[in-house]
Amino acid sequence: MIDIFGSYCGSAPTAASWMGRWNGDPVLILALLGAAAAMMRLRGHARHAGWVAIGVLAIVFLSPLCALSVALFSARTLHHLLLIGVAAPLLAVAVPVRTPLPPMVALALSTITLWFWHLPAAYDAALSNKLLYWAMQASLLATAWTYWDAVRRADPPVALTLIATGAAQMGMLGAILTFVAQPIYATHLATTVSFGIGPVVDQQLAGLAMWVIGLIPYAVIGALVARATWRRMALA
Repeated sequence: MIDIFGSYCGSAPTAASWMGRWNGDPVLILALLGAAAAMMRLRGHARHAGWVAIGVLAIVFLSPLCALSVALFSARTLHHLLLIGVAAPLLAVAVPVRTPLPPMVALALSTITLWFWHLPAAYDAALSNKLLYWAMQASLLATAWTYWDAVRRADPPVALTLIATGAAQMGMLGAILTFVAQPIYATHLATTVSFGIGPVVDQQLAGLAMWVIGLIPYAVIGALVARATWRRMALA
């Protein structure tokens, strides 16, 4: 019988041990290898984007970042930012959504999903139950994939609106985490001590990561959309 309780990435590591905590889950490794092989059927930029996306997923789930995210909420935030801000837009380029959603629906779903999993009860439950953990990962990736696919398909004004709104909600969530005065995630109340910081500082680092690292994909993709629009206008 498979034990579904406990953290998928194992117990929280210490500052001295986390770098040696690689995830050797054979099922996950085979799944990533299968996904990488499937990208062989693609061509050009789509294939390259797909391979980079699989590489990012390997970093997120197989590298010591997986274990570190059990100890530090700030590492978990980096984990999620790589998932929704790097892997998801690359997958949207490599494998467009077969049944795209209306742009604002895609934005709403991705926003609701991100905020839901940052509710303390939902977050703590996901880190103590492997099924909920994968529900969190899959829903974050799937809704972000759909969102970035909507951005890719939309006309420039709509795409820029989606990007600006997505960045705004990310910044708002980051602000809440940065300025909250008490620890809100029971999972990390005692796991940050080995790293020389308290849970509140850990949350503040997570909020700052959302402000700085989390907004980079929106800024880069927004700049690319604006640049492409400018070029088309110049050639018209």
